[in-house]
Amino acid sequence: MTGQVAEAASGTAAATGLLTVGVEEEFLLVDPHTGAAVPAVDLVMEQVPAELHGQVEREFQTSQIEIGSPPGLELSSIRHSLSVLRRALADAAERAGVRLLAIGTGPVDGPVPPVVDKPRFDRMIERFRLLVPGPGNNGMHVHVGVPDPETGVQVLNHVRPWLPMLHAVTVNSPFAGGEDTGYASWRSVEWERWPSVAPTPWLESHEHYQRLIRQLISSGVMLDEGMLYWYARLSAKYPTVELRIGDVCPSVDDAVLVAALVRALVATAMADVEAGRPALRTDHHLLVGAHWRAAHDGLEGDAVDVTTGEVRPAWELLDRFVERMRPALEQHGDWAEVIDLLGGLRRHGSGAARQRAVFERTGRLTDVVQDVARQTRG
Repeated sequence: MTGQVAEAASGTAAATGLLTVGVEEEFLLVDPHTGAAVPAVDLVMEQVPAELHGQVEREFQTSQIEIGSPPGLELSSIRHSLSVLRRALADAAERAGVRLLAIGTGPVDGPVPPVVDKPRFDRMIERFRLLVPGPGNNGMHVHVGVPDPETGVQVLNHVRPWLPMLHAVTVNSPFAGGEDTGYASWRSVEWERWPSVAPTPWLESHEHYQRLIRQLISSGVMLDEGMLYWYARLSAKYPTVELRIGDVCPSVDDAVLVAALVRALVATAMADVEAGRPALRTDHHLLVGAHWRAAHDGLEGDAVDVTTGEVRPAWELLDRFVERMRPALEQHGDWAEVIDLLGGLRRHGSGAARQRAVFERTGRLTDVVQDVARQTRG
């Protein structure tokens, strides 16, 4: 979590009762000619304007780079920050002789770039070895402020059944190793190699949450709390809920839509907590299946209705999900923009569908890379 994201996302806006939202995005650095991932993060960091250094960081592999928007109340501020950061980073990448991609994982086969030289990453490699993914897994993390840890834990219980729907919205990695994987989010499949990646469990209290973390660390599943890769978690340092389920979105429009939906989901959960409405206690294995289906089908196929266990068209469930979030979206002034952005998503398809459409037209993954680079810059 970048410093500015952490500082600004530390809570709610007390004067209005509205929630702040901030976004982190991870990107892939690739060869502009072949599309293969390249270990160029140091070269790109040298080209990043000094005034943006606090919002740009290295990630796990040397083929990755991360940005963090300063959170705010208005979607317009999130849009502006992401647009500025993406353009600046795309320019920096080009000056370094590479290209910036908002994509879940590298579509083109090539050597695996090394891990960034940090003691913590060295320990992760020593412990987990071949769990390290190929060219780099790139996700999107959304932070929303909560007033205290106990409330945060209750929010986690309330949001967990609905995360597969957001998972389906963000699919953006159908290709890997030069082939179509058959999944809309291959990043999700690779990411689950890590033993601490899972749907958030049902939590009895903040003490229960902390006890599970201690047990996972003592078991060797995690080195530290930073490796708690549940799909939703509490920040280790700040009073925020972090949802970390999806691929990085191809465009700023997609990212703004997801940020709005995540904030609305958290706001709806907080309203339910305050009103004493119980969370839907969905079976863990049903959630695992729902997330698998989301990663496989995205929005272009079917999804699991966690309230019934039945399979329904993904768009039907997404429309119902958005309608359920409508009061929170209206409260934050986001309803009209979300409806407009959903219309664009419906017309153009998920990020995975867009990549497949380009490949179907041209038969070249290099064209897919170029199209993703165009969407990334905006």
